[in-house]
Amino acid sequence: MFFIFVSLALHMEWLPEGWCPRVVVIDIDGTITDGKKHLSTEAVQAVRRLEDAGIPVVLATGNVRPVTYGLWRFLGLSAPMCCENGGVLWHPSWEEPVLRAKATEAKEAAAWLSTRVEGVDAQGIATNRWRESEWCLFPNEPLEAIVAAVKESQWSHLSVVRTGFAIHLMEPHLSKGEGLRFLFERMGWSAEEALCVGDAPNDLPMFEFLRWSVAVGGAFSAVQEAADVVSPHPHGATFPPLVDAILERHLGGSK
Repeated sequence: MFFIFVSLALHMEWLPEGWCPRVVVIDIDGTITDGKKHLSTEAVQAVRRLEDAGIPVVLATGNVRPVTYGLWRFLGLSAPMCCENGGVLWHPSWEEPVLRAKATEAKEAAAWLSTRVEGVDAQGIATNRWRESEWCLFPNEPLEAIVAAVKESQWSHLSVVRTGFAIHLMEPHLSKGEGLRFLFERMGWSAEEALCVGDAPNDLPMFEFLRWSVAVGGAFSAVQEAADVVSPHPHGATFPPLVDAILERHLGGSK
């Protein structure tokens, strides 16, 4: 059985016939990390190979700009970053980040929720101290009760999205898809030339926007259903064979 599984994984079709991405967009938490939020060394090495081959890699994450920049810096990436689910777009060469929303209302909603729903901590996750466009509650807090309360509140216009990383309270126009749309227009890139990799519901908008999508093994069921390809490998282990397929197509096309 193990031999059959490995054989299928090695011979699966990662890309559509005759197509190769010119840009690769990747989520962070749950995609290039494991269930304990530890960075996958396999993914790191594979992502470096893409950059070395001249294929820019965009980090598209629900995480904050300082955390994303640290990873961007040590991975040696070149493309702009899409942080806080499209709420913050940034590249170190830009004079200032593009902020597509403010965290004020989401933070107020979190404070109100803590008085209405048992188990809600208004301070939320540790990275909230750096949040610029949204507010995040702990991922194991009562999602259904939070959604119901928000719908009946003055903050009913806010979106409530659970990922493996947090429960995000954010402006309805924020999404990775819309953030990437702005970023791609600024960079002069085409969505038809991009591949993305993710694992959680907040990745679905970028799956819809970009040409080709890959769900890592262990992704949420809705994400697997929406993806063009579902990896047989968990989390960061998806990247070595995926990058092999990309570079084989990339180098073959450049001959």
